[in-house]
Amino acid sequence: MSSALLSGLEPVVAHGLVRSFAARPVLDGVDLTVAPGTRLGLIGENGTGKSTLLRLLAGVDVPDAGTVVVPADLVYLPQEPEVDEGSTVGTMLDEALRPLHDAVGALEELAERMVGEDVAAEYDEVLAWAIAHDAWDADRRAEVTAAVLGVADLDRSRLVSSLSGGQRTRLALAAALVRRPAVLLLDEPTNHLDDEALDLLERSLVELPGVVIAASHDRTFLDRVATELYDLDAGVLGTDGRGGRRFGGSFSEYLVAQADSRRRWEETFAAQQEEIAALRERTHVDLRSVAAGRGPTDNDKFITKFKGAGVERARARRVHDAERRLEVAEREALPKPPAPLRFAAPLTGGAATVSVRGLRVAGRLWLDLLDVGAGEKLLVTGPNGSGKSTLLAVLAGELLPDAGSVQVGARRVATVAQDPEFARPDLPAREIYAGAVGAGAEAVPLRSLGLLHPRDHGTAVGALSVGQRRRLSLAVAVAVGPDLLLLDEPTNHVSLRLAGELEEALGAAAGTVVVTSHDRWLRSRWEGPSLGLTVGPSV
Repeated sequence: MSSALLSGLEPVVAHGLVRSFAARPVLDGVDLTVAPGTRLGLIGENGTGKSTLLRLLAGVDVPDAGTVVVPADLVYLPQEPEVDEGSTVGTMLDEALRPLHDAVGALEELAERMVGEDVAAEYDEVLAWAIAHDAWDADRRAEVTAAVLGVADLDRSRLVSSLSGGQRTRLALAAALVRRPAVLLLDEPTNHLDDEALDLLERSLVELPGVVIAASHDRTFLDRVATELYDLDAGVLGTDGRGGRRFGGSFSEYLVAQADSRRRWEETFAAQQEEIAALRERTHVDLRSVAAGRGPTDNDKFITKFKGAGVERARARRVHDAERRLEVAEREALPKPPAPLRFAAPLTGGAATVSVRGLRVAGRLWLDLLDVGAGEKLLVTGPNGSGKSTLLAVLAGELLPDAGSVQVGARRVATVAQDPEFARPDLPAREIYAGAVGAGAEAVPLRSLGLLHPRDHGTAVGALSVGQRRRLSLAVAVAVGPDLLLLDEPTNHVSLRLAGELEEALGAAAGTVVVTSHDRWLRSRWEGPSLGLTVGPSV
C-alpha cells in the first residue's frame, strides 16, 4: 500500500451532485475529482452554489442526487463557524492538537512493542500519518499560528460563543491549519485577515500535501494559492469552449479565458439564430420560389400537369429537408447568454466633509488627525485590532468616542458593515429593501441596481448567502444617495465581478467615501489618499 493511502491522502470524488432549495436548482449534475496536492479554488457569482458544494463535500448537507466520497480526515471551515455552547478557546485548540499528540504517543508505544511483537505494518501506517500531518512540530506551529491570527492572547477559558464573528473565524482557522488534515474545505478563508495572517494562511495551504478546496473572492489569494479553478458560473461553453468548468491556470489567466468564453457563446448564439431564421424562411418557400419562371411554354395539358407534379414534389422535398434541419438546429441551439448582473448605480449623492481631532476610543482606536475633503475617497488600512471598523462606527454616529472631536458635514450617511444584520430575516429581500429605503424604493427599485438577481427578491433574507446579504445591504446604502458612504471591507463575500465593478464605481462616485480593506488587489490599484492605522495604546 502506498504511503499516500496509508496517510489518508486520497482524492475527493463527487459524481452527479444535485441540490435544490425551494424547488430552485442550485447545483445540477456536478462531477468533481480532486487529487492530493491539488488546491482548487471555487469561483462564481453569489448564489451559484459554492458554499452548497462545500457543505455537500463536508457531509453537513445531503444532495438530492449524486454521491460524495471523501477521506475521513477532513476539516470544514464555513464562513460563519458554528460552535458548541460549552466550547472554550482552550478546548477548541486542544481538540485540533489531540490527534497529532495521539499519533506521536502511538509511535512511541509501537516502537517499544516492536521488540517482541509484529507491529511493523501498524507502525508504518501511523508513521506515514504523522509525517503527512507534521505531528512533531504541532505545538510550535500552534503557538505561531495563534499569534499571527490574533487569537493567542484570548483567555483559554473564554466561551467561543462570546467571541466576535471575526475572532471565531480566526480561531477556527488556526485550529484547522494546526491540524493539517488530509482534506481542508474553506469558505472565504481570507475574510477578517490582515496581511501577516494572509501570508501565514497562504504559506500553510501551499505546504499541505492533501486536498484543499477553497471558495474565495480574494483575487490575490486565488493567484497565489490555487493550482486550479472551478467555476460554478462558467456558462454553457464553460472555460474551455466545451462546457468544462475547470481551469488549470492562475486567476489572472482565467479572467482572459472567461472573457473569451463569453464572447464565443455570444458569437455562436448569434450564428445559430441566423441559421434558424434562414431555415424557417425556407420552410415557407412557395411554388414560385422553387420553380420561378418555369411555367408551361405550350398548350400541352399533359406536360403541364406532369411538370407541375414534379415541381410540387421538389418543393415538398425542400420544405421537408428545411423542416428537419430546423428541428435539429432548434434542438441543438445554445440558450441565449443571460445578461450578467451588473452594478452600475452611483454610489453616492452629494459630498461630505470629515474632520477628526484627538480621537480616542479606549482599547480600540487612537487617531490624532484626519481630514477628508468633499468628494474625496479615503482608503483605511491596518492590522486587525487597529480600529478600522471602530473609526467607521464613530463617523456614522453609532459609537461615541471617549475623547476628541468628530465633525461630519453630511446630510445622509450610509454604512455597509462587514456582517450586515437584518431585524426580520424571515421577510423577503424586496420587503427588507422597501422598509429600509422608504419612499425612495419606488424611485430606485431594487431591480435597477444590478446587485441582487430578480429571482432572489422574493427569498427570505435569512435564506440568502452571506454574499447576497452583503449585496442587499449595499443596495440599501446606495439607494438613499448618501453624501458620506462608509464601506467596511466591501469586497468580502461578494463575487469577483462585483468586486471589480465596485472598484470602478468608487472612482466615479461624486460623494465622499471612506473604505476599510485588507483586499490586496484593491489596495494595489488604489489611486486616492490612504490612512494606515496601527494598534494603539490600550487606554
